[in-house]
Amino acid sequence: MTGRPEEESGDLFASAAADYARYRPGIPSEAVRLLAGTVRGAARPVVLDLGSGTGQVAAALLPALAHVARLDLVDPDAGMLREAAETLAPLLGDCPAGFHRVGAEDFTPPFDGYRADLVTCARAFHWMPRPAVLSMADRVTAPGVSMAIMGDGSLWTHPTQWTTELKRLIQSYLGPERRAGTAGAYTEPVRRYEDDLAESAFSDVTEHRFPVRRRWTPAAVVGYLRSTSFARPALFGDLHARFEQEAHLLLEEHGRNEGLIEDAVFTVLLARRPGGDR
Repeated sequence: MTGRPEEESGDLFASAAADYARYRPGIPSEAVRLLAGTVRGAARPVVLDLGSGTGQVAAALLPALAHVARLDLVDPDAGMLREAAETLAPLLGDCPAGFHRVGAEDFTPPFDGYRADLVTCARAFHWMPRPAVLSMADRVTAPGVSMAIMGDGSLWTHPTQWTTELKRLIQSYLGPERRAGTAGAYTEPVRRYEDDLAESAFSDVTEHRFPVRRRWTPAAVVGYLRSTSFARPALFGDLHARFEQEAHLLLEEHGRNEGLIEDAVFTVLLARRPGGDR
């Protein structure tokens, strides 16, 4: 699919695109500079973003890259891609962009000779069949490609008093397990991303960690929750309005005391083929 996506998808985040675009934290500027530096030697780099959601990575990268030959965004949800198209429209200029409504492992090059110079995947690699995705990336990338696997956890896992109490409130409605949309419980990956990369073509891996302090408002936290797989509105049924009211009260109380602070670490695993350019 190129241009604007048309159909809705039934995946975990199908109805969450607007809240995702509005409330999900962006990409730290230090990480953007790191990614931009990986393609400094390419006159007109091609960028491939996997699990692109509403286009946060692409929106952060485009202003930092002088001459992008092509941008391709891959996500199985058409609502997400629609939001991404709207976000990126004023940033693209004359840069051609493709919006591909498929799983990352099923991405196929839009033309013969396609080779990506930078592959990014932010906050999405855990949902993917990782060996298949890495095999696909090996087929569609330039020899000196950099592949960036990025993430910073979530408010479900962040260990502060206010996030712990918020998690307990969610569990009081949905049960003790972390939900993964309507499909059931979330399962932690049994292997580290580094292990997946070590067995792929991209076994030369460096880790970059960027501390990030975020100050949330109660409204932003509640909006963020609507965008997640573990607290999306459909999971609560008729009780969602009551849950949001209780969440607001809990968050307002903590906000008055010590503030809704999240001290996160945004991690970038930068992977290359052994012997590739740095």
